[in-house]
Amino acid sequence: MFEGVIPALVTPFAKDSSIDAEKFRDIVSFVEDGGVSGILACGTTGESATLSIAEHKELIDLSVDCAKVPVVAGTGSNNTAEAVDLTKYAADAGADAALIISPYYNKTNNAGLLAHFNAIADSADIPIILYNVPSRTGQNVPLEVISELAKVENIVGIKEASGSVENVSRILEETVDEDFGVLSGEDGLAFPITALGGAGVISVVANLLPEMMVQMVDASKKGDFAIARELHYKMAPLIRVLFSETNPIPVKRAIDLMGLASGDMRLPLAPISKENETVLTDVLRSMGCIE
Repeated sequence: MFEGVIPALVTPFAKDSSIDAEKFRDIVSFVEDGGVSGILACGTTGESATLSIAEHKELIDLSVDCAKVPVVAGTGSNNTAEAVDLTKYAADAGADAALIISPYYNKTNNAGLLAHFNAIADSADIPIILYNVPSRTGQNVPLEVISELAKVENIVGIKEASGSVENVSRILEETVDEDFGVLSGEDGLAFPITALGGAGVISVVANLLPEMMVQMVDASKKGDFAIARELHYKMAPLIRVLFSETNPIPVKRAIDLMGLASGDMRLPLAPISKENETVLTDVLRSMGCIE
């Protein structure tokens, strides 16, 4: 099972807008030094929506080459054939799992969701982690669909970012007899979700504070809730400012401020506002991330 803290890594870009492989390696080394249990490349935080297919594959290859921890590759799409192609590529490249977002924009019915995920799972001999993020896709993956997919041998878990702890609790309840892990897709809910029995978190904050997030998740999973609660509230101001604008706008600026240059974002994302950058800088300074 994939568990613990898996940073959803930013994708650093060079001045010519190409992927900056050297900076990506630096970021991977930084989070690995913080004790993370895996990394996610080509996720939303990695600006997957503006990566070409060739760049997706380039980043998967780079991740497999440089990471010492398991690699989860974001290979989802609203085009099933494209997701199949990317997932096959990730499996052949040596990725340890694939993260598959539910189809966005199409907003298919339950039969379509089941057919989409099953087609991808059948296409490659690689563990599949589902991704439910209705704020991005416009559609919540229903509990009955998740419960059915949890029975598929190589569908091993879900990144749950619906914002509902009750929804997570129901998923855990309905899949208790399956080898199926629930990972928080939201840093602010990592503590309550792991306390409920969740496997861990796919985290944005772990780009910046990998060690603290690992300590919090480990404490929560062990039942050391006083420690986990303290760390949760210690990270809370940073979590808030990191989501004051669309992810990954604030986290990319934060990484730059910390000296792990990530470069500009690709349009249509624009730089963080001056007001939010001031708050971000103050929070990073108060937490000892920058001087």
